[in-house]
Amino acid sequence: MSAKQQLINKIGLRLDGRRANELRRIRCKMGVFSQPDGSAYIEQGLTKVLAAVYGPHQTRNKQKAQHDACIINTQFSMAVFSTTDRKKRPRGDRKSIELSVLLQQALSAVIETDLYPFSQIDVYVEVLHADGGIYAACVNAATLAIIDAGIPIKEYICACTASLANDDVPMLDISHQEEILGGPTLTITALPMSEKIVLMEMSQRFHLDHLPKVLDKALEGCKDIKEILDEAVKDHVSKIGSATGWANASS
Repeated sequence: MSAKQQLINKIGLRLDGRRANELRRIRCKMGVFSQPDGSAYIEQGLTKVLAAVYGPHQTRNKQKAQHDACIINTQFSMAVFSTTDRKKRPRGDRKSIELSVLLQQALSAVIETDLYPFSQIDVYVEVLHADGGIYAACVNAATLAIIDAGIPIKEYICACTASLANDDVPMLDISHQEEILGGPTLTITALPMSEKIVLMEMSQRFHLDHLPKVLDKALEGCKDIKEILDEAVKDHVSKIGSATGWANASS
């Protein structure tokens, strides 16, 4: 990173007041829609994402049906009002297609696809506001929506970004402003419980000396996000149980 901008000041605070190892504030909610089989909403800082899941259902194209696993169909899109850059095409561009593929690969790593042969699961994510870490927020929202749909997964799958501040300080959960003013950004999709990295993407190359500590910082972020998502799931299940009365019946 060049010395154009110091992203951490002398007292250790970033541009938005966070420490280097702090996540942005995460808010999430499950079951936000009644029509899909599962849905979720997540805010990571100012990045806001909706996710909806339909299925498993019978594959529409029987020629593509798989006898030993279900097909996972993913679609990424951005609302027209999600970014101030009007030159960007929010739907159907190359970046949207690429993120749809990456999301499909990530979810395929955790969904128990062999339980639903000749079936299909549709996952739709919509970015309502973009402020850095878009793909990471989409993965986290999709995870909650899949759990809300009752689809079995091997474990939580989470995503987080990391970068370097002031040339050598690893920094967690990068905002849009930090992406612009800082150096390369690393995005990882991981299984935090087993510490397995599913996908890794870099906006630019990292020096080999810096990559391990930035990678460790991103994995640390995935573990922290997993705890937040897990609390959201427990809270949702508790509310659903109270509404249906099963919690009282079992006590």
